[in-house]
Amino acid sequence: FRPQARTLIEDARADDARAMSDIHEASFERAWTAEEMRGMIGDFPVVQPLVLRVRSKGQTVVAGFVILRIAGGEAEILTIAVAPKFRRCGYGRMLMEEAMRRVYRERAESLFLEVDEANRGAVALYGKLGFTTVGKRPRYYEGAAETSGTALVMRLGLR
Repeated sequence: FRPQARTLIEDARADDARAMSDIHEASFERAWTAEEMRGMIGDFPVVQPLVLRVRSKGQTVVAGFVILRIAGGEAEILTIAVAPKFRRCGYGRMLMEEAMRRVYRERAESLFLEVDEANRGAVALYGKLGFTTVGKRPRYYEGAAETSGTALVMRLGLR
């Protein structure tokens, strides 16, 4: 018998900034610093950072996060990342679904995101969630050594 890990998604706190920065660094070529993360956490309600906490064996850790920006009837996923040891557990989907619920409650009409076209897993997830590709940004991801660095601009209609 292995006890299941418990998960909780909630608004990020200032003391989550370091963990968020570490996860971002493990996920992207250009990492956001803890100070940048703290700045976004302090910009609520326009920017809404959410963290996914995993509790297992008496310890709680930040396993992933998503940062939303909501303004003028539109919303955007600024970034989403899951720590390497927690990938392929469904946590990215959980974060996206919570982000979508929040954006819907805020009455946004659409939700946008950008994703490296080479990130097949993320592109497939976003497609399953109803996002469609509405544009491309060549060489968007600077320093993308193994790919073209092209970002797909994806949109989800909510109304």
